[in-house]
Amino acid sequence: MVRPRIAVVSPFLDKRHGTERCTCEQVERLADEFEFHLYSQRVEDVDLARVVWHRIPDVPGPQLVKYLWWFLANHLWRWWDRWVRGQRCELVFSPGVNCLDADVATIHVLFTRVREALAGSDRLQQHPLRAWPRLLHRRAYYLLLSFLERCAFGNRRTQLAAVSRRTAADVAQRVRLVEIPRVIYSGVDATQFHPIRRRTLRTAARRELQLAAEEFAVLLIGNDWRNKGLPVLLEAVGRLGAEQVCVLAVGTDDPELCREVIARHRLQRRVRFLPPRPDVEFYYAAADAYAGPSLEDAFALPPAEAMACGLPVIVSSLAGVSEIVTHGEDGLILQDPRDAEELAGLLRRLLADPEFARRLGERAAQRAAQLTWEANAAALRELFHDALKPAAVS
Repeated sequence: MVRPRIAVVSPFLDKRHGTERCTCEQVERLADEFEFHLYSQRVEDVDLARVVWHRIPDVPGPQLVKYLWWFLANHLWRWWDRWVRGQRCELVFSPGVNCLDADVATIHVLFTRVREALAGSDRLQQHPLRAWPRLLHRRAYYLLLSFLERCAFGNRRTQLAAVSRRTAADVAQRVRLVEIPRVIYSGVDATQFHPIRRRTLRTAARRELQLAAEEFAVLLIGNDWRNKGLPVLLEAVGRLGAEQVCVLAVGTDDPELCREVIARHRLQRRVRFLPPRPDVEFYYAAADAYAGPSLEDAFALPPAEAMACGLPVIVSSLAGVSEIVTHGEDGLILQDPRDAEELAGLLRRLLADPEFARRLGERAAQRAAQLTWEANAAALRELFHDALKPAAVS
């Protein structure tokens, strides 16, 4: 049986980043049914014997330059393969804003909303002069992506799916879609993220991070720490006045944006800036709670992974992951992610009642176990088949 060819357009693929991990899991589970052609600059954590990788070269420079090159290059490479090499794909699949000709696209982040969320916090006068180039670059980058997502998601022939109900409704309103995109929640790998595995790794993980037995470690994972709410988390921890609480911030963003709040609350010895690592469950094992006070997040995979590990979690009401959380039952929902006092209150509740925190973690693991990559891939398979129907008729 001839498998339909699908061009997967993504700048890179690995299992260390949310959107890219989702795509890896989907390709892995659907590769027997579809012939995947990966148009990417870097591919990891994918069995290359089961796919065809069309490697697109990378270029040095800031993220804006790299993205512009990637956006133009993937169109050129696919055009060459189709019209010169005769390699025609039945569908083009874009996880995110990677091209303007996608037949199927999944929406993992809405940059228009990110820009709005950060509008009050990226004013140049609020930051030292040395931070201006980074802020101006990020502002230009998000502005470009906001424009392109309106073009890409507004294409009436593109089958769309979003990672949360909130994002689906928002996209439909902003680009004036006739129908609201379907929702496909992300999955969680139960073999990698599980309470038993967390307990197994915990002693060694805390020893490696030099966490004392009495320390209560609050974890946050992600890039663009301002949008992820790290400054608000640090402010909340500072207001707690509990010396045993420390923050583990995992990501590649610049810690400079947090220096002022750290100095003001004298948190220098209670904040650790840590690099991403492939065995991210190491950080969940070391932590006592996860806090994600995001200003904007279409879904946010780390809180779901933390839930699967049995950690009590605090999630933002403005993150799609809050749709799978029942406040006070399997997690806590922060209504206003800019309110450090509200966040401090939720952290104080976990500290004051260890039994409540334990029950919250147990129920969180049960809830997260319902989010499987098999269900995620099955929903995408249905989307692919719907997109293939017009081509079959013609």
